[in-house]
Amino acid sequence: MSQPASGEPLVEFVGVMRRLRAECPWKAAQTHASLARYLLEETHETLEAIDAGAASGDWDHLREELGDLLLQVYFHAAIAEERGEWSIDDVAADIVAKLRRRNPHVFGEATGEVLTPEQVNAEWEARKAVEKPQRTAVTDGLPPGLPALLYADKVLDRLSRAGRQEEQPPPMTSEELGERLLELVAAGRAAGVDPEQALRVAVRRRTDAPADRPGADDPA
Repeated sequence: MSQPASGEPLVEFVGVMRRLRAECPWKAAQTHASLARYLLEETHETLEAIDAGAASGDWDHLREELGDLLLQVYFHAAIAEERGEWSIDDVAADIVAKLRRRNPHVFGEATGEVLTPEQVNAEWEARKAVEKPQRTAVTDGLPPGLPALLYADKVLDRLSRAGRQEEQPPPMTSEELGERLLELVAAGRAAGVDPEQALRVAVRRRTDAPADRPGADDPA
């Protein structure tokens, strides 16, 4: 059984990154922009490790991939620290402060009320809406490079919370949904249509509608 985290290796990690930036020519030459591709690659490898762990029950590979992902966080923080902008301490302090603000049911005055996950999420959204600048479009703040399926899911969620409820299809299981999505991809291939682009165009039609209104932002 693993012991509770002490935080000491994270402190050591700061020193390791500083030394690598000072003594390794390749790492010293990197910038935020040059590291972007590696952040994307490590993210996808982490997601793959999650899928593998869920299938096999062996989560050791996820541990390794999380380390690679953490390296990217520390790498960017080391670059910013050298410029006198901010450090990994500032990154950690910012997220701690955010979590305390947006989880008053944990860090605020105890009320004894037991909240559902849906109520907790609604509180998070309400507090985030106050903190973030008001959006003028439902897609504001959504990275355009998101995979089309994830992009569509986020847009539909925002439209729903803005009062534009989509017609609800019959319920289906995860397996049924996966099979249906696969069938649609196969249909696109047969018709010579790129399903990724087709979905982006369909989402754009929804967001370009005159009735489009901004909704609450999504978590994180």
